[in-house]
Amino acid sequence: MIKNTQLLKEFENAIIKKEGILPFSSSIRIFESLWNEGIKLGVLPPSNPMEGIEVDIKIAKALNSCLKKSSQR
Repeated sequence: MIKNTQLLKEFENAIIKKEGILPFSSSIRIFESLWNEGIKLGVLPPSNPMEGIEVDIKIAKALNSCLKKSSQR
């Protein structure tokens, strides 16, 4: 869990300044590596992909409502 979000944001900004924005191809390569690691660990793919969908929907609704409110400013 991230406790100091400001410190994380500063770190991310420093990395972006130093290395630039990560190209899409690199992002896909990282995702695929993480996915394969999850498969090797036996946690991916989930045995029941619909498990926890209610929580995901609630989070999506909350985020979407925040985005709508912030775009109105």
